[in-house]
Amino acid sequence: MRPPILPREKDPMGAAIEDYHRRGCADELAIYSTMFDKDIFPVETLFRGYDEMPALERIALERAAGQVLDVGAGSGCHTLELQRRGLACTAIDISPRSVEVMRARGVERAELINFFDPALQGRYDTLLFLMNGSGIVGRLANLSLFFRRVRELLAPGGQVLMDSSDLRFLVEDEEGNLDIAPEDPYYGEIDFQMAYGEILGDSFDWLYIDFDTLHFYAQKAGFQAELIAEGEHFDFLARITDKM
Repeated sequence: MRPPILPREKDPMGAAIEDYHRRGCADELAIYSTMFDKDIFPVETLFRGYDEMPALERIALERAAGQVLDVGAGSGCHTLELQRRGLACTAIDISPRSVEVMRARGVERAELINFFDPALQGRYDTLLFLMNGSGIVGRLANLSLFFRRVRELLAPGGQVLMDSSDLRFLVEDEEGNLDIAPEDPYYGEIDFQMAYGEILGDSFDWLYIDFDTLHFYAQKAGFQAELIAEGEHFDFLARITDKM
């Protein structure tokens, strides 16, 4: 998982968000991984309005209710939409630059804190994990810790809304079977590193999880996972509730 809080000098995405907020544009935000070639992250997508959001995100925002915790909120686009709808929403991120931008953009409650930090307290009716929100878990081995934290923060009758992508297409053979050995790590465990100008972030783990695996681990932890909608690019939105 990523560190509790990102140092400013190790926060390339936060720097890109800061520049886009100030100038209306950003330089190249590069993404590297040992799993694939260099990619460029479109910073402008972090500032999109409701009508520009993918269908899965719009569905999640329509289903959000009560006190909402927006985890990994970035520039705050989802929180701002929920505020516009009259919902009480707390946005959290581990990027100090991003939190400053959220506050400047009008997010009423933006906190610099890690989801896994015990100092984060309260009970929320909706926990929101969007834009491949499962990523913060890092690895499958961390899912038990994730669900313990969810139980601590979720109000009775509350829900988790999380999107993710199934990367099985990267490891399928021509017949659609998984072309992996039993000893191989889970195919959705990815390592990333970002760079923005002279700012180079540390490498971090990111988890893309398929729905069946999410459902299995949720059941194991005493939760129920429901598939709400599927996107066009192997992505999906899940709703998780406590069975206890």
